[in-house]
Amino acid sequence: MRKIISLICLLLPLLAHANEVQIRPDAPDRHIVVKGDTLWDISTMFFKDPWKWPNIWNLNKDTIKDPHWIYPGDVVILDRTSGSLSINVENTPSAADTSSVGAVDGTTKLSPHINYGLSQHDAIPSIPYKDLHAFLSQPLVIDENALATAPKLVALQEGRVILGEDQLGYVINLPPDQGSKWQVYRPGKVFIDPSTGENLGREAIYLGDVVVNQFAKISTVVATNTKLEINTGDRLAISTAEIGNYYLPHAPSVDIKASIISIYGGVSQAGQYSVVTLNKGSRDGLENGNVLALYNKGVNTKHNAETYTLPDERYGLVFVFRVFNKVSYGLVMQTTLPAQLLDRAQTP
Repeated sequence: MRKIISLICLLLPLLAHANEVQIRPDAPDRHIVVKGDTLWDISTMFFKDPWKWPNIWNLNKDTIKDPHWIYPGDVVILDRTSGSLSINVENTPSAADTSSVGAVDGTTKLSPHINYGLSQHDAIPSIPYKDLHAFLSQPLVIDENALATAPKLVALQEGRVILGEDQLGYVINLPPDQGSKWQVYRPGKVFIDPSTGENLGREAIYLGDVVVNQFAKISTVVATNTKLEINTGDRLAISTAEIGNYYLPHAPSVDIKASIISIYGGVSQAGQYSVVTLNKGSRDGLENGNVLALYNKGVNTKHNAETYTLPDERYGLVFVFRVFNKVSYGLVMQTTLPAQLLDRAQTP
């Protein structure tokens, strides 16, 4: 028992140090938020570990899921003593009110504020979401069971080969109780777990949108948006409401060890702001907003006729923004090397 207590005493300082947030040596004392900023960028400006949001912003578990609290014009203040950030507004003095100006040194006081006239849409996002709209509002992964029973486009108006906008199509197995707005997709490649060989689901290639004109044994739909060619044999999925920016980056609450199994666009390497698919999902404990560290596999090298395997190298971070049961999608946020297939993503 004495040995166990001694070991705990030795480990406690190490664990505390692991949770500390390191301030960058070139960190400013404050930053005035401007349009185009992201919370990730701001935290990176001050700290080496921008994903450690609870420590940096003094947020609790409930607040961390509400991003609507920082707006252009806010002033981000660094407390070097506690290693945290706080939000204030800079009160610009006017002729009618100069109480915010110091009488001696002319400094401007900072005070808590309410953003009158600003909506939630004005709040800055946690990461650059403008390039992720399609990934947030479209089907990405279809379970094989769902694919087998999915509504199918069986014919087009006047025998056409391709369904164009404002043109009619005919669909079987379309349920009348799930709304009139549907998305059209084509089954793509099957995601296979590289470690276990498990079928993780099938990629859904988004083609466009349709709205139902009439429900029947063979329902009539009209195309409202076509991104790619829509043909007979393509499938329909319920229109997915866009997933909002409801999660700030934070480390997973469980130990995650995932692999990159696909890079969007069919390429073999990914740079910053590329989208990658991971072989872990909600069943493994991943959730929107989780940040994972990226590692490549150590290469073999020879020295004096001896072969050595170099250690795995950490080279970046990926932000998980959409989670399915068995797989998830992430945005590469930071990288010093190209992310490649089968690279490891794990709890930082």
